[in-house]
Amino acid sequence: MRQTAERLAEDGVVGLIVAWADNNGIPRSRTIPIEQVPLAAERGVGVSPLFAVFDTHDGITYGPPGLSTPSGDVRLVPVAERIVRLAGQPGFAWAPGRQMNADGSCWPYDQRGVLERQVEAAARAGLEFRAGYELEFRLSREDGPLAVAGPSYSPRLMLEVDGFAAQVMGDLRANGVEIGQLHAEYGPAQFELNIAPADPVTAADLQLLTRQTVHAAARAHGLRACFAPLTDGARVGNGWHLHTSVTRDGVNLLSGGDGPHGLTADGAAYLAGLLRDLPSIAAITAPSVASLLRLRPGFFSSAYAFWGVENREAALRFVPSTDLLGAAHANVELKPSDASANPYLSLAVVIAAGLAGIADGLVPPPPVQEDPGPWTDERRAAAGIHRLPATFEEQHAALNGGLARAVLGEELFGAFTVVRAADHAWAQGRPVDEVIAAHLWRY
Repeated sequence: MRQTAERLAEDGVVGLIVAWADNNGIPRSRTIPIEQVPLAAERGVGVSPLFAVFDTHDGITYGPPGLSTPSGDVRLVPVAERIVRLAGQPGFAWAPGRQMNADGSCWPYDQRGVLERQVEAAARAGLEFRAGYELEFRLSREDGPLAVAGPSYSPRLMLEVDGFAAQVMGDLRANGVEIGQLHAEYGPAQFELNIAPADPVTAADLQLLTRQTVHAAARAHGLRACFAPLTDGARVGNGWHLHTSVTRDGVNLLSGGDGPHGLTADGAAYLAGLLRDLPSIAAITAPSVASLLRLRPGFFSSAYAFWGVENREAALRFVPSTDLLGAAHANVELKPSDASANPYLSLAVVIAAGLAGIADGLVPPPPVQEDPGPWTDERRAAAGIHRLPATFEEQHAALNGGLARAVLGEELFGAFTVVRAADHAWAQGRPVDEVIAAHLWRY
């Protein structure tokens, strides 16, 4: 670690940004002088444990036992092997952080640790996971107006932000983030980039690093990047679609099987496990008040719980393997997911639900290849299709009725739920436009 710090200092780096994501998906950080990095790697940096009960608006909710007073200290320890010099901020390096007790033991509110435990559970079952994120965001000028206007998905839109696009792609490459593509999206001034698959903990780390990189590149070109779930109540919002696959002995369980669409029995059970616990999963992966406003039928937000093969309205979109793309390409895309979700917790609940599905030998219902939004309530009920939680009360019930409590643990689950309640209380009586505006620049 000392050699790393010295090398960075020789290259002109003066500080290390140590980042983590809170229970609202908001990145938080400490920046330490580069010469203090070796000591911080051993002892960490002091932070308040109350970050576990910060709400989206930086209010502190003194709710759960153990977090009911301003007393206490947590050590934020940079993950040494993930330190990277930031191409877009050459005076700084970046690393994700682990939150630990002062004695060096695991702090129960550390979200990264929750994901690490699920990865370990998968390994004990002989399974490995890969995950990748698609990030949608809107670009605007620093003075407020949208950066561009024009046809969705068009090269003209990309041309308008040519300098930003070139810088962010180069910076991501320099920062060690491999992406598949960057393109204009469906919404006004909306863009999307997708991060190449990695192991789950790395995938969550890279999601945080990508946000840092995008914000820096946008600032350099007089732009602001908005990752909020909803930016305009009349239009589509920003989803952060989560792709996962599961392998045993290097073989993708989502392809090469005798089941429908090439699924193996365990691959189908994995998908069925996600479907069974989808309301609870969505309460973690789309948790904010803005998330609930976004999950509307007809807005490509996947408001209904069902799966389909390459169906982009499905909450679970199965992407099968093909002769062209190969067996490794098969994956499941979770669409009700956005920037207000903690990336570590999101992957943790997805993995846990999939493992439970495999352990229980679940069989999924037939896929749905239509948009069930225009269907009658009776037809949806007959097909076993229901709305995902659309209110705070429904979301709270899904959290308490699913696997989230067991995955997060009692302490973190308690913190997560009181934060959701605080956000709900804040939004009561406020106009929708005010609620949307309050989330625009949080992520």
